[in-house]
Amino acid sequence: MKKVLVTGANGQLGQCLKKIAPNYNELTFVFKNSKDLDITNKDQMNSFFAEDDFDYCINCAAYTNVEQAEKTPDIAYEVNAEGVKNLALLCRENDTFLIHISTDYVFDGEKKEPYTVDDIPNPINEYGKSKLLGEKYIEEIMEDYLIIRTSWLYSEFGKNFYTTILSKAKAGENLSVTDEQLGCPTNANNLALHIVEKLTQNNNFGIDHFTDNYSCTWFEFAKKILLENNLTDKVQLEKVKNYRTFARRPKNSVLN
Repeated sequence: MKKVLVTGANGQLGQCLKKIAPNYNELTFVFKNSKDLDITNKDQMNSFFAEDDFDYCINCAAYTNVEQAEKTPDIAYEVNAEGVKNLALLCRENDTFLIHISTDYVFDGEKKEPYTVDDIPNPINEYGKSKLLGEKYIEEIMEDYLIIRTSWLYSEFGKNFYTTILSKAKAGENLSVTDEQLGCPTNANNLALHIVEKLTQNNNFGIDHFTDNYSCTWFEFAKKILLENNLTDKVQLEKVKNYRTFARRPKNSVLN
């Protein structure tokens, strides 16, 4: 029986992992949210790892507010970099295999083709920079680890692009969505399954890319959401070119 710690368990990926955990009798999952286990709190982390042993740790804990990270970057770096460093050090000391979730935003978006694991990251916003620093800490500290970069996560849980579009459409609000960014929407339920499959394989190390392998713009994604929920005739969906955000966004963040 292998024991698996999941940090950031209240996020959408953590909740998707909770859904499927009962299906794996060979794995015992321990789910901890940020209040139960704050990866930025060294004392709390040290005490927690001293009391229990884990074969694996799936780190879903992250600061993901891209706009706010640009305005107050210290918060993003504290969680996405320094918190990850704390976790990597403890995983190394306790022989715990770390699976860390990273992002397409480590790339600048200037490449015309999909990004591979061999492409050199060059983030253009503070969120992406903080996530890349977290990756580097893991690579420097640990020998055995798996970093999974993913993109445009959505699910039935929490606030994400899918639930936001659906909620506004059901309320009868007209929608204005940009078509200037290209990426791969990824269902967090599929990512959760991929992660657990990696656990059971025991032979995957380094950096991995995972998406649902369907690339589109945010506008095209919104259109598809309306279509599959039979809402295309109930709201007006407008394509916009000059959608302004405080943080710069990669124009192409499709992951291969």
